[in-house]
Amino acid sequence: MLSTQERKIDFLGNIPFISIHIGCILIFWVGFSWIALITCLLLWFVRMFGITAGYHRYFSHRTYKTTRSFQFILAVLGNASAQLGPLWWAAHHRHHHNYADREQDFHSPVVYGGWWSHIGWVICPQYSQTDERQIRDFAKYPELQYLNRFHMIVPIVLAIAVTVIGILLQIYIPHLQTTGLQMLIWGFCLSTVLVYHSTFTINSLAHIFGSRRFNTSDNSRNNLFLALITLGEGWHNNHHYYPASERQGFYWWEIDITHYILKLLSWMGIVWNLRTPPPKIYEQSHRLSTKH
Repeated sequence: MLSTQERKIDFLGNIPFISIHIGCILIFWVGFSWIALITCLLLWFVRMFGITAGYHRYFSHRTYKTTRSFQFILAVLGNASAQLGPLWWAAHHRHHHNYADREQDFHSPVVYGGWWSHIGWVICPQYSQTDERQIRDFAKYPELQYLNRFHMIVPIVLAIAVTVIGILLQIYIPHLQTTGLQMLIWGFCLSTVLVYHSTFTINSLAHIFGSRRFNTSDNSRNNLFLALITLGEGWHNNHHYYPASERQGFYWWEIDITHYILKLLSWMGIVWNLRTPPPKIYEQSHRLSTKH
């Protein structure tokens, strides 16, 4: 089990993380505009894709191939979510798969509870370092090392950019009723918090609520609601049974938006070799459903 030191929360060191959450309260003071709302949802979607397609399915599991330039774009999109660097994220996720729902899995809700698995471990300094032994295949790229080391640059640039856009809209198109502060709060703070907690639900809720198609050694679950708010990551039992698959919704009725986008990109030649579950996986699924 984790020691007291290994579960010590560092509130002072997480002032930026906490401030983004507090900043969301300001939506009641900065007012509403359709531009701000659209920006919030768009940045949630794009950055959620950066986490699911980039940090998770590409860097953590290598479920498809792409060019070095698009690899960097995926890293930047994921990095923009303010969830640290691609090497850190992927290394921790590989560790999770090695020890899922055992004592060594430091964000298992089964072992350590929902609050800790959802957010506690994120603000604990014990887990802020990157274990490059887990991610040697990508640690060789200097641009990824740079993003991993200076992981706050992209989020800060994004925050400044949306604020400047808001100021320009306020000056030149005032009838849109959009301001710089409004765009900062809606476009950056609120959308970032939505990306945070959409992602975190897979650690916490996807190991507690849902159905189990496959008898895995962990407590992973399939959950439609979580799949919708994470662009396909909610088919977590599927994923834990066969993590090498890019497609996590194994059947057509299992909505997997990230897979649809990657499929489109494969038709354009931007990504390729999208790995899918082999026939034996579907045969196993059919046998299990027949038993029930």
